[in-house]
Amino acid sequence: MKKNSILLIVITLLMMVGCSRSNTETANQPGHLKPLNGEANILQSWKGDFPVAQLNLLPEKQREQAVGFITDAKTFETVWKAFKPGETVPKIDFKANLVLFARNTQFFNRISIGKVNVTNGMAEVLAMETMSAMPIEDKVAMSLVVIGRQGITAIQAGGKIIPIN
Repeated sequence: MKKNSILLIVITLLMMVGCSRSNTETANQPGHLKPLNGEANILQSWKGDFPVAQLNLLPEKQREQAVGFITDAKTFETVWKAFKPGETVPKIDFKANLVLFARNTQFFNRISIGKVNVTNGMAEVLAMETMSAMPIEDKVAMSLVVIGRQGITAIQAGGKIIPIN
């Protein structure tokens, strides 16, 4: 079985088990905006297709990754226009939030971000994909979510940790 298939099965099982819980007791204390550990609250989400020819619109050091993040309105607007042409660009407060994405890198599979776990400030995106052997040609499937930025310092992207400035 291929490494990616095993990884996909593990991620799917983790989503189904739901082994992470939010630390709501700490989060509800006055003056505490967001815990550094637990499940991040997904505020908005979208799924769809993204043109392979426009993958260069993704943040520069994340174009080859299956997961990544967007931290500014200008980048989000250019990505959105390729992702959902003709639709109004959603308003996002990038001082308080950031956008995470998950996309295909090997085969064209529908993908959906179901959960974002945060451990010691590092976000891990848990996404579920359909399984196919359809090659990526002119488009990839992509999922975007908006989460609160407070307390998140990096994301886990496969074997890499990408710091969030």
